[in-house]
Amino acid sequence: MKDKLEMIKHSAIASIETADTLNTLEELRVQYLGKKGELTAVLRNMKDLSSEERPVIGQMANEVRESIETALASKKVALEEAEQNKKLQEEVLDITMPGKTLKVGHMHPLQKTLEEVQNIFIGMGYEIVEGREIENAYYNFDALNLGEEHPARDEQDTFYFNSNLVLRTATSPVQVHTMEKENLPIRMIAPGRVYRSDEVDATHSPIFNQIEGLVIDKNITFGDLKGVLAEFAKALFGDKAQVKFRPHYFPFTEPSAEVDVSCFVCGGEGCNVCKGSGWIEILGCGMVHPKVLEMAGIDPTVYQGFAFGVGLERIAMIKYGINDLRLFYENDIRFLSQF
Repeated sequence: MKDKLEMIKHSAIASIETADTLNTLEELRVQYLGKKGELTAVLRNMKDLSSEERPVIGQMANEVRESIETALASKKVALEEAEQNKKLQEEVLDITMPGKTLKVGHMHPLQKTLEEVQNIFIGMGYEIVEGREIENAYYNFDALNLGEEHPARDEQDTFYFNSNLVLRTATSPVQVHTMEKENLPIRMIAPGRVYRSDEVDATHSPIFNQIEGLVIDKNITFGDLKGVLAEFAKALFGDKAQVKFRPHYFPFTEPSAEVDVSCFVCGGEGCNVCKGSGWIEILGCGMVHPKVLEMAGIDPTVYQGFAFGVGLERIAMIKYGINDLRLFYENDIRFLSQF
């Protein structure tokens, strides 16, 4: 796989250097970095690597991506400058007319945070898996050990099309589909929009984004889960970030925990952001319940796993010190221009 990554890197950079139009450059970006690009195709096979090889290949893949992105950016500047010079030579400008100021857009803070999280887990050997937003009730509830009496199944909490179809309330169904179809072991994250019947306020929305993670393999322990989430917190919030696990209950994991990260503002000493506690809650997690494994056709006496879920908006709010969820969706240029 190292040779394949090196070959992709050299091929991409060589092609970029010979590109003579911006359209050609965009085609090369899609060819190598797009969802169906050559680099992405290689990364999908990382799940077949050994645990020792994954971090090495993951780091190398990130370096290859950065090299290609740098080459693309440099070439884009050169092509744009050449195109501008050509226009200046061919066009006659009326310099007495006032100029026009063009506003340049940039990445939305949610998309920026999502890509940062995805890159962290890709570097740890995880695969990114997406799924459908309209889901069968079995995959949204039953396959996750959410019985008929569970409050999440109430019409006041969930958007139903009929008794069997719902707008997914989490990205957990993607994990179930993956467990049923993919060969073991599994290391994946499932980002995407989810829907719950909530009133809009500073911390709630009927539409929001969630990122769920799943690992299934032999000899997986709660210690593996703690190690992964500790590294995730350090990569996202800084090397000094610490995590704390508090016992909790989820029907689909056992044992389960809520995870707090040390306050990035006060360093754990206590401030108004963490309400004086020194800690900020970020996600829920646990070891996959044996019943969930059995329903997906996996023998819990041979394989174990862990899962975790976090709201993308919550991570972005913590990372950037935002106190109102609605700001992400109001398209206020005064807010968006800060990122």
